Amino acid sequence: MSTTNLSAATESADVTKEQLIHDFKVVVADAEALLKATAGQGGEAMSAARGKVLESLAVAKAKMSEAEAALLARTKAAAKATDEYVHVHPWQAIGIAASVGMVIGLLIGRR
Repeated sequence: MSTTNLSAATESADVTKEQLIHDFKVVVADAEALLKATAGQGGEAMSAARGKVLESLAVAKAKMSEAEAALLARTKAAAKATDEYVHVHPWQAIGIAASVGMVIGLLIGRR
């Protein structure tokens, strides 16, 4: 995986996270509106607020499933790239793994 592809994937992930956060804020706002509507009023206002909340939840669920699918695809791509790298450069991979293990061991040993 090249640096350009990695940075594009990171930017895409940031946009997706921002959209997801925005969608959840909308869901929360709609839930608050539903609570306000049910506290003092009934009937048509409550039904409209409930419909709006259900619609927002459906959109949020769709965005979550899209984000999950994108994350799964990126994870599979990263695993494949790692597997290919290890097969092409086994000794470098062993050296990297040993170095990371040593650093983690030193950090744990300091506590």
